[in-house]
Amino acid sequence: MTIALTVREETSQYSQEPPGKIQNPHDKLFKETLGNVDVARDFLQNYLPTDTLKMVNTTTLYPEKDSSIDKDMKERFSDLLFSAEIAGKEGYIYFLFEHKSYPDKSVIFQLLKYMVEIWNTNVTKKQTDHLPVIIPLVIYHGSSEWNHETRLARMILEYEKSPPAAKRYTPDYEYLLYDLSNYTDDEIKGDARVKIMITLFRDVQQAKTAQEVLTLIEKAVYYFKELEDKQTGIEYFETAVRYIFNAARDLSPQDVDTIVQKLETTYSEGSELMMTIADILHEKGREEGIRLVAIEMLKKGLSLEFVADVTHMDIKEVEKLKEEGQ
Repeated sequence: MTIALTVREETSQYSQEPPGKIQNPHDKLFKETLGNVDVARDFLQNYLPTDTLKMVNTTTLYPEKDSSIDKDMKERFSDLLFSAEIAGKEGYIYFLFEHKSYPDKSVIFQLLKYMVEIWNTNVTKKQTDHLPVIIPLVIYHGSSEWNHETRLARMILEYEKSPPAAKRYTPDYEYLLYDLSNYTDDEIKGDARVKIMITLFRDVQQAKTAQEVLTLIEKAVYYFKELEDKQTGIEYFETAVRYIFNAARDLSPQDVDTIVQKLETTYSEGSELMMTIADILHEKGREEGIRLVAIEMLKKGLSLEFVADVTHMDIKEVEKLKEEGQ
């Protein structure tokens, strides 16, 4: 038995990155959150329907490396695959992440395509004639309400009125839908990283001013404090900051300074990085300040992608700075 968990998300205007930048910050946040086995397990335990969860032995969750995404579809989709014991048998949990800015009724066909590929892999690689059951789950956070059919057979003209003989030749399946835009803060539950991911996905498109970005950061910081492992919190803080900086690309040095002051009083563990950025931007000219910020961040061992996201520099320029500093 296999559960396919599809994460459907909306790429906002902020994710239209220049060449050399990370093309989809939503994808990065998704993978660094649910790519963690403990976090993925927590998500399933909190958001799967009760009858479905009873079938899944979440303690057996194990990450697999195979991807079902074709090369020409990488710009639209990304995925995560886990194996797990489901209904007492070996199965898989499949996360599919779709990058679009509006609800797309074709997602039901894309799901079916990847489900068939999972089945085909089982038949060819494992030499089995028995196919696992696949339970797809779609998570959506677009600004437009999801208004498409979630069951394939209902898209067949007058399926319910069709005679049994006709239904025998009609493929059918249904996926679960989670529209994050309708979630209240009280309905967002589970591990702090799950709550941060859902909150950021839900609110980032509305965070268009510095104050709105600050409100979003405050919510994330509130959840960060729930993490017992402070090192894990700091590492994930980098992921969240990268995402926020990609979403709100017009923050001024003064905006950054305001964010730093807020972090000093709410999340001191993460404020050092932000203080470094603000101090240098204030002390130097804008262009030279950004360059020095990048150099300082590289010295702290931060990733090339993170430095490029925060400074808005082309990643090739960041690579050059790193080579010069070695």
